[in-house]
Amino acid sequence: MISRFPVEHEINSKIYLWRGNPWNLEVDAVVNATNESMDEAHSSLGLHAAAGPGLAEECATLGGCRTGMAKVTNAYDLPARRVIHTVGPKYAVKYHTAAENALSHCYRSCLELLIDNGLQSIAMGCIYTDSKNYPREPAAHVAIRTVRRFLEKQKDKIKAVVFCTTTAVDTEIYKRLLPLYFPRDKHEEEVAISKLPADVGDENGETIIDERKIRIKPLPKKAIPRPPQAPEDPPVSDVGLVRRNSSYLDSYLDPAFMSLIKDPDQRRKEQWEKTAQAQSSWNCARLLGFGDLGGPPLSVAEEYSLHSRYLSKATSINLSEIAEMKIVYRGGVDSEGRPVMVVVGAHFLLRCLDLERFILYVVKEFEPVIKKPYTIVYFHSAASLQLQPELGWMRRLQQILGRKHQRNLHAIYVLHPTFHLKATIFALQLFVDNVVWKKVVYVDRLLQLFRYVPREQLTIPDFVFQHDLEVNGGKGLIVDPRTKYVYQRP
Repeated sequence: MISRFPVEHEINSKIYLWRGNPWNLEVDAVVNATNESMDEAHSSLGLHAAAGPGLAEECATLGGCRTGMAKVTNAYDLPARRVIHTVGPKYAVKYHTAAENALSHCYRSCLELLIDNGLQSIAMGCIYTDSKNYPREPAAHVAIRTVRRFLEKQKDKIKAVVFCTTTAVDTEIYKRLLPLYFPRDKHEEEVAISKLPADVGDENGETIIDERKIRIKPLPKKAIPRPPQAPEDPPVSDVGLVRRNSSYLDSYLDPAFMSLIKDPDQRRKEQWEKTAQAQSSWNCARLLGFGDLGGPPLSVAEEYSLHSRYLSKATSINLSEIAEMKIVYRGGVDSEGRPVMVVVGAHFLLRCLDLERFILYVVKEFEPVIKKPYTIVYFHSAASLQLQPELGWMRRLQQILGRKHQRNLHAIYVLHPTFHLKATIFALQLFVDNVVWKKVVYVDRLLQLFRYVPREQLTIPDFVFQHDLEVNGGKGLIVDPRTKYVYQRP
């Protein structure tokens, strides 16, 4: 039998096994097994203490990391130059193959980042953790074979890979398995043939799933009717009329597949109708002084794609300066237990706000809430003097939030509405979305708002209380200056 992992002395010279924590080594990069949030509590034990507070601060700016992926940061007080953070999968027997491939991708992503950053040596601990229930020996198989397959392709770019173990159990497992994938002589190579598992993955070390292989079969042999012979010397005027007979192709076209393809003329006609409808809305909106409404409506697929792109970007960048403005933030729950999002109109400073980054922040904050019924509370208190965005921008934001936002929004409670705001919301109902903006509930007093959302569930700015007293004259209510609690006058 031919060995699937033959002796390769050049590759073997790059492999080391060391008992201890990887961040104690002076290498180019060390690997940190963490969670999706990349927080200190779920990172490799002792790493953040050794690196200092700067590491946690930089991790907080990266927007998390997906399972199977990796991100790189500075190493701060560690002897290494960089720290590569990766998120290992949770293990369940039912999803064994998916967990194997995700773990393989962790190791491969770390090695790819190593090369991308111009680094040549790496120390890797056991990425699988006890908290994620991954069996140690199967995980070691995945780790070692993934590194082996990667070095077969990129051995000129990497000088050293150090497998680090911190327990006697892991050390013994690696001592036993390393010679199977990195045999040092022909004898070890022959022994490995009988001891290696049946499935050692593909050229990248990932598990092969036969059911998911793409099968390309030859077309069935079928008698193809020949087109009638054309005249030897057709008239010049008829040369352009001679067409290839393509009836033989029709026999191979799946009617079910072809029915999914819309006629291009019909598609173009529908697009023209959407554009014409949008243009008429633009003109009305401009005449009423509400600005440009933007482009034509989007299909469900287009909205989903748009939302996915914005969400992906929002989770990968630092938006702390938007968060500090306190324009949008999470509240508690309303009187029926629905989560509440709070919007403060007076904090929306259009002149000094990057609207595109604000949209990214809104998408990021709303994403965990809009998956189920929720409520919005909008404080318009003292906001009438601020510049407001055009309806086209509001329409764009709503398209990016998608259909889940439209479907799961229970109500928008607007506190201290003005005549101009009511006119704007009427325009939104008329030109943007009749479904969402029909859910607006106008609230003139704080006490009236607390019927829908309990006071203790809201963080309310001080000026909102002051504005409520000025507008309503303090009739029928008292505000506790210390706790800001509002209650009925006796």
